[in-house]
Amino acid sequence: MSDELATTILGKIKAHAAPETGAITLDTELSELGIHSLELTEIVFELEDEFDIEIEMNTVDAWANLTNVGDIVDAVRGLVETKA
Repeated sequence: MSDELATTILGKIKAHAAPETGAITLDTELSELGIHSLELTEIVFELEDEFDIEIEMNTVDAWANLTNVGDIVDAVRGLVETKA
């Protein structure tokens, strides 16, 4: 994966995922990561800081609308492009 934005996001998600998750790719389902809502909130704050964006969404709603890691990458990429 040569995409720097995706690589950065994957790293942040890996830091919060359950150790037994194994390899995480863009196709990894969020439900497989063992990330609870507080950790999801921490990931959102980290992404906001990293990319100087504002993610305005209720975490529960966000989790329901995003199904895999690629969805998070796409959502952040859209916010970064909108801001640019």
